[in-house]
Amino acid sequence: MTVQFNYKDMLARAEQITWRVEDLIGGDKTLDFSKPFLPESLARVSSLSFLSDAEKLVLNQIRGHGYLYTFGLVEEFILPFVMEHAEAQLKDGDDYRIRALLQFASEEAKHIHLFKCFREEFIAGFGSDCDVIGPPEAIAEAVLKHDPLAVSFAILGIEWMTQAHYTESIRDNADLDPQFKSLLKHHWMEEMQHAQLDTLMTEALAETKNADERARAADEYLEIGAFLDGGLAQQTEFDLAAFERKTGRILSKEDRAEFITTQHQAMRWTFLGSGLTHPQVAATLEKVTPEGASKIAAVAPAFC
Repeated sequence: MTVQFNYKDMLARAEQITWRVEDLIGGDKTLDFSKPFLPESLARVSSLSFLSDAEKLVLNQIRGHGYLYTFGLVEEFILPFVMEHAEAQLKDGDDYRIRALLQFASEEAKHIHLFKCFREEFIAGFGSDCDVIGPPEAIAEAVLKHDPLAVSFAILGIEWMTQAHYTESIRDNADLDPQFKSLLKHHWMEEMQHAQLDTLMTEALAETKNADERARAADEYLEIGAFLDGGLAQQTEFDLAAFERKTGRILSKEDRAEFITTQHQAMRWTFLGSGLTHPQVAATLEKVTPEGASKIAAVAPAFC
C-alpha cells in the first residue's frame, strides 16, 4: 500500500510553520460578536424561520464555540494515539518518520491549548455560559479502547474534513469574523500535514492485519462514529439551552423539536458526514478494506 505522501516532505513543511498560541489570541486580538463565526454550510441556522436574524447570529456563534471545542476534544484522543504510534516506530530506523510523528503530536498539543484559550475568550465576550460534552478524557478513553486501525480511520476522517471545511467554505468567506477565521486558518495550516501523516499511519497499521481484521476495524470505525454521534445529540441539547439562556427566549415545543432535528443533523454533517464522504478518506478505505469501504459509503448519507 503506497501513497504520494512522504515523511521527509511533510516534516519540512511543518517546520516552516512557526505560529504560537500567543500570536493568535489575547490582547487586542478579540472576537467580533457582531459577525458570524461559522459558514452557513456548517451552522445551518438560516432554515430556522422562527428565529430572528439577531437570534440566528447568536446561534451561529454558539455553534462556532462548539466547533472549536469539539476539535479540541477530539485532539485529546488524537494526541495519545499519535504518541503511542511514534513510540512504536522508534526502532524502525526512519528518522524522518519519527520526527514527523513527534511534530504531529506537538502540534496537536498546541491546538488543544489554542482551543482552551479560545473558549475562555468566547465566554468572556459572549457573556453567557455554553455547556459542553465531556470530560475529554472520558471520551478519549472510550474511543481509544477500539482497535488502533479503527481509531486511525476515525482520525483520518477528522483530519481530512478540517481541510475541506476551511478551503471550501471558510477561507474565502468575507462575512465571518476575521479573528475566528484566523484561528481556523492557522489550525488548517498544520492539519494539512496531519491529514497526510494519518494517511500513512493508517496504511502502516493496515499492513499488520489481514482482510478480515481490516473489515472488522471498519465496523469499529462505525461504532466510534455512533458513539460520537450520541455526544453530538447531547451537545445539540446543550446548545439549545445556551441559546435560550442568552436570548431569554423559551422556544415552543414545535420550535424546539425543529431546532434539535436541524442542528443535530448540522453537527452530524460537520463532524461525521464531511469526513465519511471525503474523497481522500474514501480512497484510503477502498485501498485498505473494500468491504469496509462499501459499508461506510452506504451509511454515510445519514450523516449529510
